[in-house]
Amino acid sequence: MTLVADTAGLIMDLQSVGLRLETTLETARKGGAGPSDSGMLWIEGVPVTVPPSDSSPYSLRAEDDGQGIYRDGVKIASVAGTARPRFYGLETADGVPYHQIALLHLDSLASTVVQACNYWGNSDQCGFCGIGLSLASGATIAKKTPEMLAEVAIAAKELDGAVDATLTTGSSVAPDRGALYVAKCGQAVKEAAGLPVEIQFEPPRDLSVIDQVHDMGVDALGIHIETFDPAVLAKVAPGKFRTGIETYFRTWEHAVKVFGEGRVSTYVILGMGEDPQLTIDACKRAVDIGVYPFVVPLRPVAGSLMEDVPAPSREYTEPIYRKVAGFLAERGLGAHTAVAGCARCQACSSLNLVQTAGSAAPCGPTGGAPTSAPLLQIGRRPE
Repeated sequence: MTLVADTAGLIMDLQSVGLRLETTLETARKGGAGPSDSGMLWIEGVPVTVPPSDSSPYSLRAEDDGQGIYRDGVKIASVAGTARPRFYGLETADGVPYHQIALLHLDSLASTVVQACNYWGNSDQCGFCGIGLSLASGATIAKKTPEMLAEVAIAAKELDGAVDATLTTGSSVAPDRGALYVAKCGQAVKEAAGLPVEIQFEPPRDLSVIDQVHDMGVDALGIHIETFDPAVLAKVAPGKFRTGIETYFRTWEHAVKVFGEGRVSTYVILGMGEDPQLTIDACKRAVDIGVYPFVVPLRPVAGSLMEDVPAPSREYTEPIYRKVAGFLAERGLGAHTAVAGCARCQACSSLNLVQTAGSAAPCGPTGGAPTSAPLLQIGRRPE
């Protein structure tokens, strides 16, 4: 096996079973709107987010010249940790700490510009999401302004080498679903710091909003469906289910016409009980129109409705990665065609590593689509 293939396999394992920490991991993210509750590190030069786990067979150990990942006492990979970003020590003129405005996810500046969602705290709450948790903990502020984000972006680029910016928002009842405000923030970041910007929002009622966002200089879009399985979507994200899967496809088609192939992406979370073959087929449909399906394993977030749901196994995720990576390769899409955002970073997924290692090859003993997991029962945490 090649180094890339070995690393891909290791990362798939780690994102399933986690990493036991026997030394300090300087940067970690808790709560938030996307995959979180994870440590951020570089494994053999590859950016990765990995959930800490006391029961993992893999351990992170300190070494004289860095850190290493061990299993059964044997070192299997070298690790470079990430120091606390220097810009975190700064604050705005009116006293808001920069780290409450935006965070550095490895080399990508990220912010939820409106830390509120009309789905949060009611029957529409998405099972996998923790957007309200970081606000409740005081880790962030409710609304960031374009001026704030531009100021922080300059510092993140100059002090810590940020290479792009990803800006998202909770769901909004506004006709544009909050897209224009996030785009205004993205415009400010790009003009001030020169960083390519991805913004993320739900399908707007009027598709001309996407044209307006493009005209504001935004480079890429994330319009995230989370799962293609309608039964699972209805269970874990009722608001998105009401929007409708076909609405997402119509929105993506228009967005690709405006932004170009590889500049539009969607999260596809594995391990929520979805039908794997349906997922593979829908990912191909998305790729065929130029959309990048960013396939990730479920990252259970403490405090979310799905906090007790285990992450999917490598045996489940790898065949899906391989199929989707093959579709991407055939279409000429990959992390290299994404200028900003999650599809460029890839730290929460093994998809690009699998593609790089030769994803179209047969999967061997794990080949083909895995059997469907049972539909998860989602409920609120007991009081």
